[in-house]
This record gives sequence, structure tokens and C-alpha cells, in this order.
Amino acid sequence: MEKSCTLIVHFDKGTPALANEIKEALEANDVAAKIDALKKAIMLLLNGETIPQLFITIIRYVLPSEDHTIQKLLLLYLEIIDKTDSRGKVLPEMILICQNLRNNLQHPNEYIRGVTLRFLCRLNESEIIEPLIPSILSNLEHRHPFVRRNAVLAVMSVYKLPQGEQLLDSAPEIVDKFLSSEQDPSSKRNAFLMLFSCAQDRAINYLFANIDRIIDWGEQLQMVVLELIRKVCRSNKGEKGKYIKIIIALLNASSTAVIYECASTLVSLSSAPTAIRAAASTYCQLLLSQSDNNVKLIVLDRLNELKSSNREIMVEMVMDVLRALSTPNHDIRRKTLDIALELITPRNIDEVVMMLKKEVVKTQSGEHEKNGEYRQMLVQAIHTCAIKFPEVASTVVHLLMDFLGDTNVASAMDVVVFVREIIETNPKLRISIITRLLDTFYQIRAARVCSCALWIIGEYCLSLSEVESGIATIKQCLGDLPFYTVTDEGDGHDSSKPIQQVNSTTVSSRRPAILADGTYATQSAALETAMSPPTLVQGSLSSVGNLRSLILSGDFFLGAVVACTLTKLVLRLEEVQTSKVEVNKATTQALLIIVSMLQLGQSSALPHPIDNDSYDRIVLCIRLLCNTGDDIRKIWLQSCRQSFVKMLADKQRRETEEIKAKAQISNAQPDDLIDFYHLKSRKVW
Repeated sequence: MEKSCTLIVHFDKGTPALANEIKEALEANDVAAKIDALKKAIMLLLNGETIPQLFITIIRYVLPSEDHTIQKLLLLYLEIIDKTDSRGKVLPEMILICQNLRNNLQHPNEYIRGVTLRFLCRLNESEIIEPLIPSILSNLEHRHPFVRRNAVLAVMSVYKLPQGEQLLDSAPEIVDKFLSSEQDPSSKRNAFLMLFSCAQDRAINYLFANIDRIIDWGEQLQMVVLELIRKVCRSNKGEKGKYIKIIIALLNASSTAVIYECASTLVSLSSAPTAIRAAASTYCQLLLSQSDNNVKLIVLDRLNELKSSNREIMVEMVMDVLRALSTPNHDIRRKTLDIALELITPRNIDEVVMMLKKEVVKTQSGEHEKNGEYRQMLVQAIHTCAIKFPEVASTVVHLLMDFLGDTNVASAMDVVVFVREIIETNPKLRISIITRLLDTFYQIRAARVCSCALWIIGEYCLSLSEVESGIATIKQCLGDLPFYTVTDEGDGHDSSKPIQQVNSTTVSSRRPAILADGTYATQSAALETAMSPPTLVQGSLSSVGNLRSLILSGDFFLGAVVACTLTKLVLRLEEVQTSKVEVNKATTQALLIIVSMLQLGQSSALPHPIDNDSYDRIVLCIRLLCNTGDDIRKIWLQSCRQSFVKMLADKQRRETEEIKAKAQISNAQPDDLIDFYHLKSRKVW
């Protein structure tokens, strides 16, 4: 079996030092050379080399040195060398170091005493330690706390040896007396740890004897107290109540580490609502008071665990959890929203949505460059709230529609998808949403958002005024027709487009001609033509419509969506408008717009022509407007919306199934007890 290693030293792999070189350096009087040689010897030993010939040299030339660095390295050397033979008996030469260790334990310098006591904590040979016990105990009364704290640890390590109770049977009593009179926090912590490990009853008695002063103890000692409480309560659950009071008292400690451990201990030991509520409140306070983002993420993980096991109590804390949104870190904000969305109920939904609305308004200021990403998270959260509780949709939908023209396309897309779902699930909001959408449509700059908004306009503009407003809005955003012109030389150009130079080109051709009698002759012809490339007409300089600019950039998928929307609006106008003249006028205007887009796509004015899919779609709209049948009308005005309703229902069903599936998953911990049904008692209580 390999030996255990109690230390790790960085070893620079290079040419290994020779034992003879190390021996010569150790025998020299140069302190720096001795230090370097000792380091090389330690590195060789740690890498499996055996250099027993160095031991006597070190005893003769290194042991008497008064240099602190040499003494520290000497202790490391003594720690890693073999001290026993193959039969497990201590080597005779080890007796040589006992006197040196005793001298170190009585050294006037406290550093030498302290590091020697720490070295003794890692010794397992009782034959070496036994003659040093009186010196160890005398250091418990040393004036310096560094020595006393290491002396307590040395006493504990001696008592934990296989024969430790015979070597130092009065250790618990000695440490108990030491603990009662000690003032140094670290020394008290080590003493209490010794009682906790070796004499638990004495540690408990000391705890209850000083229960009123626990809040004033140092952080290290309070952490050991919590560890003791966890151990005692797991072994003796009947006494849990009196220890819970101590934990709750420690929740008022000044150390945040102690407060966090108190909350974790409360959750692990008790399921009482009072204890869980106190733990949750503590986590929320830590969430707000700590500036370290890693700490916040850890605390959010603990709150998430509490949410899974004690949702009813966590529901009361949802507003405290949401206060973590003030942190600019997006990971913290995302995790906070995930926790809060699972805690919303009819009682707190209004407060949660109000908080989210305030956060959305804050993102309008350009203080942070990632405001768009944060706004997208908030929109998705509000969307989830509105789906679970449709009654809150009316309070947020109009605010969110202000962000349809957001430069963050993902955020604007989430808004328009939310609006599309709300207008279907909340019929009472249809009129106000359509009115607001038509008023703000010109602000939308993203093609995907425009496509979805146009679909909403085509499906949910039902009354005469809404249909007319929808057609007028689309015409206004498309601008004046045509989209491009082919001008002759000398003709005027559009005011928004710089005049292009028209080149006069002369084409000369000489080719043989066959006369009537069959002979050849040569004829000359000169053709002078003046040609000009087609010019895009951008519309007035004051305001270029969003649809016009997108279509002129070559987005003919959007052009097909515009054509379909105009077709739906005209078909619906035929149902709500009694005047055939107005219907025919609207149909003619729609056809003019659609044909203009088709001509633009087939012209050379754009670098890329219209794609086949968009072309077929636009042509279908033209044919439909020219000749409409009842079956086609039903498909365009009813079937499309019915398909959308089915899609929403299917989405809701999948989400419900996912929630049920998650609820059925039972997470078992590795140390959970296995319950064997056939080994259960059949007694009926």
C-alpha cells in the first residue's frame, strides 16, 4: 500500500540533484546552501527516492541550526521520511530527534514552538510523541495565541491516536478547563472542536452553559457549534427543539457565513413552517446584502430547492426574491425570474406583474448596453404570467406594444408573439390592441416583426372602421407608387434620388446583305439610343415607410405577407361594406400595390430578383382578388385563424404534460434509505 502524503510541494522537473551534492551542501556553513539542499532533498523524497544516508548528516549539521527557515524545512523533512521499519516498529535513530523536538517546544521563539506543535499533529508514532506530552501541555499556557491554538490541536491529535487515551487520558478535562479561561477566538474554536470530536458531552455542556453568550462568539467557533448541532440532532432527534432555538438565535450573528450556515441547518433539521420561513427570509436578506455574484447564485440555488419542497411558504417570499432583479448580472436575473414565475398565484400576480412592468420601464434608459436582452427576459416573463392569469394581460399588453419598434429584434419578436396570443385568448382586448397596433405599426423596423404584426391586422380587423384603418396604415407605410421608374434622357427624377448621368450610345453595324439578284452588298446602319437604368423611388424624404424600405431592400417574403394581408382585408371589406363602389375602389388599390411589388421583383432595379415562393404567393393574391369564390373566402377568412387556435391549444397541452412529467420525477439522493416493502412491519398502529 502506498504511503499517505500530508504535503504537496511544487517540483520543477529538471536534472535531479545527486545525493552527494546535497550532502556536501548540508555540511557547508552557508545557510542559503543548506536551505537549497534541504529543498532538493524534500523534493526527491516526495518523488519516491530513498536517501537514507542523508539522515545522519541532517542530524549533525542541520538540527543545531537556529535559522527559522531551516527549522521549518527540517520539520517537513522529518514529516515525510520513513520513521518505522518493515515490521512497523519505530527506527532506533528516530530517538535522536525527540530531544530536538523537546527543545523546540521550549524554544523562546513562538514561531518555532507553533510550527513544531503543528508538525506533531501529523505524527502517528506514539513512541516519539509520548516523551513530548508534558511539553505539549505546558504550551497550553503560553502567552502567545499562535502557540496555544496549535497546542490544542496537538493535544487533540495525540488523543485521537490508537493508544491516545492511554497516553493522555485527561485530555478532555484539560481542554475543558482551557476553554473556560481562554480568550483568543481561534484557540477557543480549536478547543471546542477537540471536545466536539473527542468528548461530545463536554462540548454540549459548555454550549448550554454559555448559551446566552453564543451571539458574541467568534465566527469560527459559531461554525463549529452549528456542526455540533447538526451531528447531535441527527443522532438524537428528540432533542431537536432546544437546538433549533440556538440556530434561530444565531441568525442574528454579524457574520454572513454563519447566517448562511444557520439557514442551511434549519432547512436540513426541520420542516416546520416557522423554521422554513426563517431560512427563506435569511436567504432573501443575503441575496440583497451580498455584492458577490457567485454568492447570489448559490443563494438562489438554495431558494430554488426551498421552492421545490416548501412552495406554500416560498409564495410569501416572491416579492423579496424579485428584488434581486436590481443586480445587473443577467444570469442572476434569469434565475430570479425562473424562481418567481413558479411562485405566482392569484393572490400575488398583480404585485409580480407590477414589479415586472417597472423593470420594463427602467430598460428604456440607455444606461446599460444589455438592456435589450434584459427586456426580452422580462417580456417572456410577463407573457408567462398572462398565459397563466389572462386577467392581467390588459394591464401590460399596451405597455409592451411600445417596444414593437425595439432595436433588439428578439425582444420585439417576443412582444409581437405575446400580442398575437393575447388578442386570441382575450377577445375583450381585441379592439384596443388593434387600435394600438395600427397606431404604432409605423415604428416597427424588423421584417419578422412586421410579418407577424401584418398577420394580426389581417386576422383581427373585423369592423368596417378597423378594416379601412388597416388598409390605410399599410398604404401609408408602403408610400407612393410606383416603387421604381424607368426614365428617359432629360426627364425629371425623383427628389429623393440623385440624378444619374444618362449616356448616349452609338451602335454601329456593318454586315453583308443579299440583294434581289442574289449578289452581296455591304450596308451600314447607325442606331443612336439614349438609355437610362431604372431608378428606385424611395418616397418623400421626410418619412420613408418601414414597409417600403424593407421591400426595396429585397425582402419579398415580407412583400408576400403584405399582399396576403391586403387580400384578407379586402375580402373582409366585402362582408362589412355595403357600398360596392368603395369595395371596388379598395380592390383596385390593393391590386395596384400588389402588381407594383411584382413588377419591382421582376425588374433589374434590385440586385436579386423575387424568389419563386413569394412570386407564386403574390400571383395567387392577384387571382383571388380578381375572382373570389365562397370556398376560397372561407379558407382565407376562417381556416387560418382556426389553425392558429389549434396551435395554441396544442401548445397549452404540451406545457401541461411537461409540468405533470416533471412533477412525477422523484429525485433520490445517494444517501437516501432504501425502503424494502417486504421487510416492512405488518403491524397496524
